[in-house]
Amino acid sequence: MNDQITYPSYLRLDELLRLQQPQSQPEQSDELLFIVVHQASELWFKAILHDMDGLIVALEQHDAGQVLWRLQRVNSLMRIVSAQLSALDTLPPQHFAQFRTFLGTSSGSQSEQFRAIEAASGLRDEHFVRTIEEHGEVPGIVARALARPPLQDLFLAMLDAAGVKLEDLYLGPGPSVLFFLAEALLEYEQQFAQWRFKHVQLVERIIGPQTGGTGGTLGSRYLLKTIDQRFFPRLWEVRGEFFGAGAPRSV
Repeated sequence: MNDQITYPSYLRLDELLRLQQPQSQPEQSDELLFIVVHQASELWFKAILHDMDGLIVALEQHDAGQVLWRLQRVNSLMRIVSAQLSALDTLPPQHFAQFRTFLGTSSGSQSEQFRAIEAASGLRDEHFVRTIEEHGEVPGIVARALARPPLQDLFLAMLDAAGVKLEDLYLGPGPSVLFFLAEALLEYEQQFAQWRFKHVQLVERIIGPQTGGTGGTLGSRYLLKTIDQRFFPRLWEVRGEFFGAGAPRSV
């Protein structure tokens, strides 16, 4: 045991607590909360990406137990990221207006970690890539995520290796471990969608539905378009196949 390590030194608290630097002049008191929520989100994104790495390795190795554990962790972290947005519900629009101009061109769309999570989860469409490229060269962390197979492909490959069709998970006498993995993936997508929806509501609550966002973005009008994005379309489609939306088919 290292007796020189203390709680403040282990967590680097002196450095950490100096990172909140309001830009408003004179300083507006609510800007500190705005900074803390966004910095905390980035820390949680870092933790999610760390576990996403482990999740992808487990999927590639077809280690069902490890996949399920990693998914449970990621889902817990997504709930935290979503819940902490509630702190900004207490930010009145007139208070935000007092420091908004000091944000410059900064925008949440510039979060490299968030984009990496989206890419690792499954977003690959042309609009997604084009949106990233609007800010310059694709960041290394995002390029790394884009170079990997999306989660749905890895899960379907895991099923194929086990000789199981996706429809088979929802048939038979009882749920299997692979069934619980499929449901955990859907829970992840739901948590992500809930975060997106809560973010839209938050933005509209503070600046209204028609106000443009910082950095030249469309504000909530752009965010609304992202709510319908799906990481795991096959996991959603298979449900309809049991209710007349198409005969069950092989993956």
